[in-house]
Amino acid sequence: MNKIIFSSPGKYVQGMHIINELGSYLVPMGKMAFLIADDIVWNLVKTKVVKSLDKEQVEYHYESFRGEASINEISRLAKIGKSRNIKVVVGLGGGKTLDVAKAIADELGVSVAIIPTVASTDAPCSGLSVLYTEDGAFDRYRFYKKNPDLVLVDSYICAQAPVRLFASGIADGLATYVEAQAVYRSNSKSMVGGQQTIAGMAISKACEETLLKYGYSAYKAVEVQKVTPAVEAVIEANTLLSGLGFENGGLAAAHAIHNGFTALSGDVHHLTHGEKVAYGTLTHMLLEGRSDEEIIKYIKFYRSINMPTTLEDMHLENVSYEELISVGEKAGIENDTLHNLNPTLTAEQVANALIGVNVLSKTIF
Repeated sequence: MNKIIFSSPGKYVQGMHIINELGSYLVPMGKMAFLIADDIVWNLVKTKVVKSLDKEQVEYHYESFRGEASINEISRLAKIGKSRNIKVVVGLGGGKTLDVAKAIADELGVSVAIIPTVASTDAPCSGLSVLYTEDGAFDRYRFYKKNPDLVLVDSYICAQAPVRLFASGIADGLATYVEAQAVYRSNSKSMVGGQQTIAGMAISKACEETLLKYGYSAYKAVEVQKVTPAVEAVIEANTLLSGLGFENGGLAAAHAIHNGFTALSGDVHHLTHGEKVAYGTLTHMLLEGRSDEEIIKYIKFYRSINMPTTLEDMHLENVSYEELISVGEKAGIENDTLHNLNPTLTAEQVANALIGVNVLSKTIF
């Protein structure tokens, strides 16, 4: 049976210094919170978070996230949470931390609140996690029965993060409508297992329009750690619009190629999620047969926010053709989303497109 599905978080709240109100938003979910963050993030937000929780008499236990969204890390933290009668899991930080927090809440059967400290990915709003092996290779997607109960985004905190991460969120967001269109054309299913809704496609389109309209000026404002109306708009696009868009619109080649890069070793793994998705998006567009004009528009925009558009930018200028084929092979595995663009794509076609983006980009000045 064909069915349309739209999935979203229970509540999305965004604003400057909104983290000071975290405690009041947690109270309806329970007064025993399990806080998950890496040590760097925790040192940045600890004072405000603790003050907010104490004000609302919310008890808490903090545990450090060790860095990889792996099954072992999820199991370790879930065991700790279970021993403390947790009512709500609170993830604070970047995409992998937030994905682990969602997984822990699912294991414990409790509510989850997501507090991104960077506007760098579309992970916060989704009802899924991307899992990796202990070595950092893509493992699988893990799906949940519901999306986060709360997503709370402090735009001031996000604007203090490195501008490279903000730009990475823009690049990740720009894949949203590109991939949703491919899913629509191939009549594939969205990430929530149904046909696309009108709402999901409209949100995906609004994400692209917002990022192309305000992305550059927002990027320049975040360079000097200031929040402007453009910054607020882009944070919303990076986090809410992209999150709702990719989940309800679906993923295709851009993110599959990002996952394909985990087949390689070397400095490519020093790049952010969004930087790799940027190159994956250009490769997707080339594989899809989009016009030169459209691809070049994206290349120029990516360059304006310092995102990679050549193999050299990706630290892949010295990889062999056979290694690029391995990227295509990894991208094309059964549980990934390359087939949503075209189920007949071969690893060689992906490798050729990776090279094609490189040679095209080098001709543009």
